[in-house]
Amino acid sequence: MATLHVAQINFLPAPAGLAHEQVLEQWHSLVDIAEVAASSGTRVSVIQAAAREDLITRNGIDYHFIDIRGLEVAKNRGRRFASLLADIKADVVHAHGLGFIEDAFAVSQCLPQLPILAQDHADRPPRWWRRPQWRRWYAAISGVAFTAPELARPFTHAGLFGPHARLFAIPESSSRFTAGSRADARAETGLHGDPCVLWVGHLSPGKEPMTVLDGVARAALHLPGTQLWCAFGSAPLLDEVRARIARDPQLAGRVHLLGKVTHARVETLMRAADLFVSGSVAESCGYVVLEALACGVTPVVTDIPSFRALIGDSRVGRLWPCGDAERLAEALVDAAASRLSSTQVRAHFDAKLSFAAVGRQWADAYAQVRDDRRRKVS
Repeated sequence: MATLHVAQINFLPAPAGLAHEQVLEQWHSLVDIAEVAASSGTRVSVIQAAAREDLITRNGIDYHFIDIRGLEVAKNRGRRFASLLADIKADVVHAHGLGFIEDAFAVSQCLPQLPILAQDHADRPPRWWRRPQWRRWYAAISGVAFTAPELARPFTHAGLFGPHARLFAIPESSSRFTAGSRADARAETGLHGDPCVLWVGHLSPGKEPMTVLDGVARAALHLPGTQLWCAFGSAPLLDEVRARIARDPQLAGRVHLLGKVTHARVETLMRAADLFVSGSVAESCGYVVLEALACGVTPVVTDIPSFRALIGDSRVGRLWPCGDAERLAEALVDAAASRLSSTQVRAHFDAKLSFAAVGRQWADAYAQVRDDRRRKVS
């Protein structure tokens, strides 16, 4: 049987000011998801909306940059994408983002025999008054992938997907991070603590940093050696966080605000940590949790659908209810008392979340939507 050829399409235009090589460097998920799918033996091409034509081949994957300037109407963009899809003889389309369904529908109108599998990237259903039109567009797709089944509910409750669309639970991506020597990482970063706890995320309301600080303060009563290290990007709550640390003797001298660090530095910080903590109230996947697991760090994270999917039924991490500092403290104490080795945590990542593991899930999903479409047109 011939190798399945999948075309992954990103309808979001690449920044006009970036060279296309820079786009591939900065848009990590564009490359990672393509290489995840290709790891299973699937032939993968990527089609990227852009302001000029280009073709870059990297690690056996062709990245087609398609000039869509002047194509203001989705129908016209659809024809442009469909022309290339026909030229490269794609068997399945993997469309990034449920918010670009009008473009995916336009492609389907040109190539009705070609199955389309859409992937969620933190998308939300449209407003109620737009839903009749969106139902018509969604009816053209053969399947939809979410990190966790529960994330599909806002769409399914609104009746947006067609009756024959398959729903898949596939992690949004994987991680290239690896486990390393904790001692070496601590020597390089200066991180310490017993346990050494790491936070990587924005200091913003959706990440609940104040709840995390409350939980760490409570846990420190039972774990006096605890140290919390916080790497963050945007920080609208920074003043509040600093004030909370300063007024609490359980936090002062225990919490270290590292600020913004490079992506490569995050890997070293994670290798140095015993536990990774997150207070997120919603995530389409949770890339930092993927990265923590890849580095062999035990996650202590909120009990939200995507995090449950990443941790699974294993005991490589602890889940706690959003906004509940007392339950967070209990989870931290429990995780510290029964710490797994980085090798044990990494084994879970390799089995469930690695490039190879997620690639096998994509290969199966592609085959299912292809076979469904063949039966439909035969």
